[in-house]
Amino acid sequence: MYAAPPKPGVVPLRPLMFGEIMDGAFKTIRRNPKAMLGAGLVAQALGAVIAGVVPLVTPASGASAEAWLANLSTSEMTSLFAGVAGGFILFGLVTVFISVVMQGAMVVPVARSILNRHTGFRQMWLLARGRAWALVRLAGIGVAAVLLGGALIALATVLLANSMGTGSLVIVLPLFLAFIAAMIWVSVKLTVAPAVIVVEDVGALDGIRRSWAVTRRSWWRVFGIVLVVSLLVGIIGQIVLIPLTLLTGLLAAVAGPQDPTSQAATLQVVGGVATAIVSAAVGAVAFAFQTSVMALLYMDLRMRNDGLDIALLRLLETGHDDGGIPGRGVPVYSSVRNSAGPYPFGPPQTGPYQPGPYGTSAGWPPPPGPPTMPG
Repeated sequence: MYAAPPKPGVVPLRPLMFGEIMDGAFKTIRRNPKAMLGAGLVAQALGAVIAGVVPLVTPASGASAEAWLANLSTSEMTSLFAGVAGGFILFGLVTVFISVVMQGAMVVPVARSILNRHTGFRQMWLLARGRAWALVRLAGIGVAAVLLGGALIALATVLLANSMGTGSLVIVLPLFLAFIAAMIWVSVKLTVAPAVIVVEDVGALDGIRRSWAVTRRSWWRVFGIVLVVSLLVGIIGQIVLIPLTLLTGLLAAVAGPQDPTSQAATLQVVGGVATAIVSAAVGAVAFAFQTSVMALLYMDLRMRNDGLDIALLRLLETGHDDGGIPGRGVPVYSSVRNSAGPYPFGPPQTGPYQPGPYGTSAGWPPPPGPPTMPG
């Protein structure tokens, strides 16, 4: 008689379906609100501060802004725009680094929730802080790759425009579209890299290799889930912010004719601060949900490729919680087979993951006895 796989926590211990991943992400946030929403707020805090400060330092109306800009000299205008551009670039870089680190840390409560283990914010950070610099390096590699690719595309565009004129668009446009497609493809392949770094306790480069390997033959599935979740989060976020935006505009229209200067400025500041607070709250929930989905995707891929569900079931049967991360130290198996045998790139690991060639364990040779596949 068929017996359903056990479900001690947020998802059953078997390869997951799309609905189970979505449901498990919501349950993880509900069971670990301090860790998930706290980390989400940290990731969104910088953006909220910038959004709240902007209304305080900008002119209250379009007319005053136009007059202010008209009084600036050419050098002052150039310095202003350079400062603004540099500020946005710096803001974007800091946001990327914080987001990647928080995304890696938030894998901890997701992994523990699979075995119905609760995780606080402090415990989450204590378990993940050893991988913080590896996550920072991962973000740095990603930023450097994007900047290098963009610089090469810009250089090619300039050279082609100088040599071919307007006819260069025939080459530049497909080249730009190919660059965008390559970025999407690579980003999907590296979607679970932060989870790999934290759970498997590896460095940035080994995390990239493992993420690349574990998503093999699953690219379209991962892409579809990421796309659906991103669209869902974006639509819900806009729906939540629409009433606040309409209310701010309505108050400005009612109060403006009575005292157009002081009340308009006050309403702009109040509206900006309120929008920043609501946006931060919505962004924290959205970030926590998206990160939970990515973490569950990683666990699902490990269940499919490495038999992680069997290892977690054995851990569950012991009834012992060492306060660590479930899945750390579980053997990593090669999922690629050919005529060379069941493990063409080396045998399965027998201990904690120590990166070797092609993502296999450095602990070679294997112990005596025939190799066995998980599950």
